[in-house]
Amino acid sequence: MATFNRSARSAVAVFTGCMLATGALAGPAQAAAPAASGAVGSVQLDLGGVPVTVAPLAPCELGSTPQASTGGTSVPDVVSYGSSTTTCGTDDAGNAFARAEGGRFESTVLTRFGGPTVRIRSFSLECRTNGTGSSASMALGGVSGFELPQRIEPDSKVTVPSRTPGAAPLAELTLNEFVVPEPADGTLTTHALRMTLFPQGGPASGDIVLGTANCDPSGG
Repeated sequence: MATFNRSARSAVAVFTGCMLATGALAGPAQAAAPAASGAVGSVQLDLGGVPVTVAPLAPCELGSTPQASTGGTSVPDVVSYGSSTTTCGTDDAGNAFARAEGGRFESTVLTRFGGPTVRIRSFSLECRTNGTGSSASMALGGVSGFELPQRIEPDSKVTVPSRTPGAAPLAELTLNEFVVPEPADGTLTTHALRMTLFPQGGPASGDIVLGTANCDPSGG
């Protein structure tokens, strides 16, 4: 069973937090070069039978694409991403990192169902390897359209309710999302925000992601 050390603390922007994922690596894997990749965001939705897809924006990858940027992109009445960058590299100790940062994210997809417009003025997200594991941190600023938890832990959930009493929720927002394999092997994928439409079923489905960072101390 995986064991994680988690901590979070408030920040001026909105939130910054950290999580550590560790795993036992075999001898050959310990000597391998670490890997890291990142993206500004992505979209995979089904809106009443109409697919909406945005491939990972401004992807970076250690060893091939150290930095990427986007001036912004939008899907009318669904989502828009502002000017943002990604960076993948190594520090002086040889640890790998992936970073995504930018701003002016806005999703209007829920308004067609009577829901709010979700806005995030600025975001930053980073993961970093540390020999046998990975850690990550994130920050959000200028959030509107949903209620932030008083304390944001990894995988914090926020439900966007329907205005119709008794109806299924419009969306579930996962803040500071962490995806770690089971059993843990030190790899980590993290997202600043994942918006899942109608998690209990409804007229639309799929996910909108803001910020992605992947770190692997063994290089995969």
